Amino acid sequence: MSAQNYDVIVIGAGHNGLVTATYLAKAGQKVLVLEAGEQPGGAAQTREFAKGYRTSAVAHILHALHPKVISDLGLESHGLQATQHRIGTSAMLPGGGRLDITDDKATTQASLARFSPADAQAYHPRMERLVKLAGALGSFLLKTPPSPSPAANDFQTKLALGMFAVQLRLMGKKDMLEMSRILTINVADLANDFFESDIIKGLLGFEATLGVYLGPRSPNTVFNLLYRLASMNVKHGQGGLFLPQGGMGAVVDALLGAAKAAGVTIRTQAPVGHILIEKEVAVGVVLANGEEIRAPIVASSADPQRTLLHLVEPGNLDTEFLRRMRHLRMNGCVAKVHLALDSLPDVFKQAQGRMVVAPSTNYVERAFDCAKYGRVSDNPALEIVIPTLTDPSLAPSGKHVASILCQYAPYKLRETTQDAARSQVLERTLNVLDQVAPGVRNQVTASEVLTPHDLETKFNLSGGQWHQGEVTLDQVFFLRPAASFQQYKMPLPGLWLCGAGAHPGGNVSGAAGANAAREILKDIRKSTARKGAA
Repeated sequence: MSAQNYDVIVIGAGHNGLVTATYLAKAGQKVLVLEAGEQPGGAAQTREFAKGYRTSAVAHILHALHPKVISDLGLESHGLQATQHRIGTSAMLPGGGRLDITDDKATTQASLARFSPADAQAYHPRMERLVKLAGALGSFLLKTPPSPSPAANDFQTKLALGMFAVQLRLMGKKDMLEMSRILTINVADLANDFFESDIIKGLLGFEATLGVYLGPRSPNTVFNLLYRLASMNVKHGQGGLFLPQGGMGAVVDALLGAAKAAGVTIRTQAPVGHILIEKEVAVGVVLANGEEIRAPIVASSADPQRTLLHLVEPGNLDTEFLRRMRHLRMNGCVAKVHLALDSLPDVFKQAQGRMVVAPSTNYVERAFDCAKYGRVSDNPALEIVIPTLTDPSLAPSGKHVASILCQYAPYKLRETTQDAARSQVLERTLNVLDQVAPGVRNQVTASEVLTPHDLETKFNLSGGQWHQGEVTLDQVFFLRPAASFQQYKMPLPGLWLCGAGAHPGGNVSGAAGANAAREILKDIRKSTARKGAA
């Protein structure tokens, strides 16, 4: 088939792919985005799971979308109302007990005091300090990590590293020592240092392990907590938790509007078969149907393993680099459960919008114990939102949708089939829900379960890992996706990563896409200057 020509091809119309494409198109590049699925958005799309019932596919709470991305791309002018419905968190206990964490300090303290007067007094000072420490990490989200080779770093990259070091220094000696002390410890120990009530310890343990194959007593889980808290600062994210009107698909719609306004061409149902390579340089793609499309730059928002082990044909990459890619930890451990509900229990109506069932550190650790042995957790930890409370249009009149993250449901199962795993996830999720909201099982009229294997199949997430690789100390910043290749440019000339598998990692932030676009444009300018000099 005849070839088509563009300046840049972006593989994948997830949020990072759309961000990269829009930045590049606004800079004058002719950009094509290729999406394998029927609709753009990837794991952030809003989709129907039962007739008349819609919800966000995987990500269901917005908190990390970077303010600079919103501003640069003019997303609010394309309909984004990112902070329209702010929600708090309710930690739920079997039997009806509940801890409410809200923006109102007095309300939060009163709720905490029912469990521990000491924790009520300690909560805000200690969490505010953690948020301050996390802010130092957050300041680097929209920066390019420096290469270990000094010659590979331009002035801007060196300046960014210098400013990051200055910000760390400005934290002061006390906070620097505290950061050094807690960064590599486990969240169970930190929670024991800070609080005495099981319910707040369990909530912290859940926050620090959501989406990673770790338990509260695993090393480095405090880093995961700080990474999550980094986006709670208004400088680096939304400054809270929000349910967008229309679900996460509303974010995708705004990104699509910005992309099309910038001149980006978007094709759906156009899966890439492989990246076209000539003379050891990426020069375009070949679609699964054999269609060839050429561009001197190919930017993949797919995860590193899918991009480098599947889309790049064998023999084009160094064996040591490929070994590193094969050993990326991609073991997804969260299942997504969608429930269509005839009515809503009062306990759900009274909660703060986001409900977490993780009653104690031991509860979360026992749930992880099952995953370690290749089983779905007997009593999973849950995160629950009811999006129809803020957006009734997602279900028929008077009906509701429950969107639930079920942790742990490991990708690597030992003696359980995928069909059995789906049944176990649903049944065990309903069992836990019935403990905090008796009778809710009887209100379920339809359901959908997406295991990590389903996330891999439906959304091309290797291992069902929604962060495109666990966000842990050995897979972040200067090591994401691999040492010497943390600046989005891959060892194959012309090929770039622009998804969550690159720095700074997961969350619906757009930061990886924005950073990749900036580096691609730098490279284009350098190439143009070299040609002009010649």
